[in-house]
Amino acid sequence: MSGSGALENANPLIFQRSGARLLTASDEDEDVHDPIDDREIFDILVVMSINDPEHPLSLEELNVVEQVRVQVNDTDSTVGIEFTPTIPHCSMATLIGLSIKVKLLRSLPDRFKIDVHITPGTHASEDAVNKQLADKERVAAALENSQLLEVVNQCLSTKSL
Repeated sequence: MSGSGALENANPLIFQRSGARLLTASDEDEDVHDPIDDREIFDILVVMSINDPEHPLSLEELNVVEQVRVQVNDTDSTVGIEFTPTIPHCSMATLIGLSIKVKLLRSLPDRFKIDVHITPGTHASEDAVNKQLADKERVAAALENSQLLEVVNQCLSTKSL
């Protein structure tokens, strides 16, 4: 999906998928209060795959998203996600973060505050990317851009597992 034609990371490391979590009867019972937890957020991001903008791989397969970097507080309605770009100068980092944020905005109840940011020390422009992803007005403006929204939707389109 990159416009330049040349891939920034032509040979990324590929990691094993974690697989779907086993559901219990209480998980499927609508009458049981089931708080949202780290694994549920991780499942939203990886089982319902977000694709890398440059490769036909999921963010999980590239180790961009890991369950240990997901923090949820259902009581306070907060979700925090750290993601790790595959290379320190990844020009797609903002797009990846925006795709993660949009996926969660579309999947979670409105009560949740979602914080998506780069894992500290893993990207040359992490402060600038984090600032963009934290700014509600910038995110809203980005999603009003039809071309950018189309690219985000391509990242969010499901592929066969």
